Amino acid sequence: METVESADGTRIAFSRTGAGTPVVIVGGAFSTAAAGEPLAAALAAEGLQGVTVDRRARAASGDTRPYAPFREAEDVAAVVGAVGGRAAVLGHSSGAVLALFAAGEGVPISHLFLSEPPFLFGVGDSAATLPERLQALVDEGRPEEAVPLFQREAVGLPEPVIEQIRSSPMFAQLVPLAQSLVYDATLTNAVATPTPAMTGASMPVVILRGDPTYPVLVTATDRLAAAMPSAELVVVPESHDHGVDPAATARLVRSRIA
Repeated sequence: METVESADGTRIAFSRTGAGTPVVIVGGAFSTAAAGEPLAAALAAEGLQGVTVDRRARAASGDTRPYAPFREAEDVAAVVGAVGGRAAVLGHSSGAVLALFAAGEGVPISHLFLSEPPFLFGVGDSAATLPERLQALVDEGRPEEAVPLFQREAVGLPEPVIEQIRSSPMFAQLVPLAQSLVYDATLTNAVATPTPAMTGASMPVVILRGDPTYPVLVTATDRLAAAMPSAELVVVPESHDHGVDPAATARLVRSRIA
């Protein structure tokens, strides 16, 4: 992996696949750069360059505090700068929230792809105290308790699913990401409704959702499309249940960038 220094000195790790126009992939909660590798490979197969990123407090990237959403926008800007100074950005889930926030902050993005961003538009917003409660668990040395708390209150997973994940081998891979959950909760609380700077983003914007996906995400993408009349809303039938089908998504990206 390569690294770049963000504005506050945080080391941000990223990796490139392919040699075409760069597309920076910004993952959601619990995602590291590794999760974006299948999509990066599919983008490379379409003649693009897939750029996967470890967001701050994840895997190979650093973590400088205090955190604020604009710091993660600076992280996106640093990666965009490292891969050429201007790039397309594809964000998924809370990564799509971050991508649109970064666009509103003036990061030089040529094309913006927003995959199922969980904007709530004031309906069922998570508790304002969630970031603080998550941070307290991390600070107390109980990151394994922060993971189910986030899954319960930020994601809305039912208890049987949470317990199934807790007892599975994958749980051990989620625990080291607990600090990043504080940041995801802070970001999505701060812009649960997109700001005018975000909805006024001037680059071409494509909003993506799968079929089927969770009803709350259908509502979120419909509302975002209504708030951004110039954006294009595309249903990707190959993507299911808040997942991203790499090949179908890469083809769509290629068709909009060409």
